[in-house]
Formats: sequence, structure tokens, C-alpha cells
Amino acid sequence: MLEVLAAATMLFLIMDPLGNLPIFMSVLKGIEPERKTKVVLRELIVALIILMVFLHSGQALLDFLQIEQETVSIAGGIILFIIALRMIFPKPGGVMNLPPGEEPFIVPLAVPMIAGPSTMAALILLANQEPDQMMQWSLALFAAWVLSALILLMSNKVHKWLGEKGLRAVERLMGMILVMIAIQMFLNGVTSFIKHVMQ
Repeated sequence: MLEVLAAATMLFLIMDPLGNLPIFMSVLKGIEPERKTKVVLRELIVALIILMVFLHSGQALLDFLQIEQETVSIAGGIILFIIALRMIFPKPGGVMNLPPGEEPFIVPLAVPMIAGPSTMAALILLANQEPDQMMQWSLALFAAWVLSALILLMSNKVHKWLGEKGLRAVERLMGMILVMIAIQMFLNGVTSFIKHVMQ
């Protein structure tokens, strides 16, 4: 039970729902309030399915496609960097440059905001270290996902509390932080790749 709790805590921290909250609000600000909860739920369920697939067959999938874990990290860093720039320098279409009322689908909310490369890498690591405890890791993932879902589903209330000006300020601030996270993710992937090549 302690292993499940430790794994769930680690996955929850990597998912970082509190850090993702402003990004969710920014991406969803053009969506009708009554639709927001449905969109968030849909993206959360898609992310859970992707993460469960990655937990149980992520390494096999990467091996089949001949993709290194470093590539996943570098790709995730590039995507997050582009999103961060759009948050700092917003356009009328919002972060995803969507037409008014159009909903985001899978990218960027499900992937890479919830099912990000760091979470995927952590799941592959858990599965490789203790392959006989897949039920425990599945339970840990589900627990971390439920906690993240509860926080992200509160985005409507946070939006009302901050107001438009407050949301814009938080969006730009989080954009700056996301730039740093994206670059770190990219550098981690590059560093890991160099170490892999040098071995």
C-alpha cells in the first residue's frame, strides 16, 4: 500500500494539475461555460486511456516504432515551448489559435498537459523496475489522475474568481514558467540522448 501511495504522489506531482490550471483556463476561455466541464472530462478520460496504455505497453510501443524515450521528452519540450510563447504573446484565437467556440481535442490538454512525456517516462520506469506489480501501478496512476481531475474541474470557479484581467496576468506568468519547463524538458532529452550515444 505504501508503494502505491508513493507512486501515486510522484505521478500527481509530475502531472502538476495546479501548474496546468492556468493553461487549461487559457485554452478553454473561448468555450461556453456549460461546455467547459464536458471538454475537461473528455480530455481527462483520453489522457487516462493514453497513460494506462503507456504503463502497460509503452516500452513495447516505443521499441516497435524505434523511438527512444529521449525523443518523447524533446518532442514534448518543443510542443510546450510553442504553447508557452502563445500564452506570453496571445492572439485572438487563444493559445491554440482556434476559431471562436471551437474545442481543443487531445492536444494540448490531454497530451502533453496531463499525459506528458515526464509522466509517460515515469510509468515506463515503474513498469520496468517492478513488472510484477502492474495492478499496484495502475491503481497509483488512477489515484493520481482522480486528484488531478478534481483540481482541473475547478477551472470554471477559478476563472470567475480571477476575472479576465487576472486570468490574462496569470496566463502570461505561467507562460514564462512554462518556457523554462519546456526548455528543461528539451535539455533533459538532449542530455539523455548524448549520454546514450556516448555509452
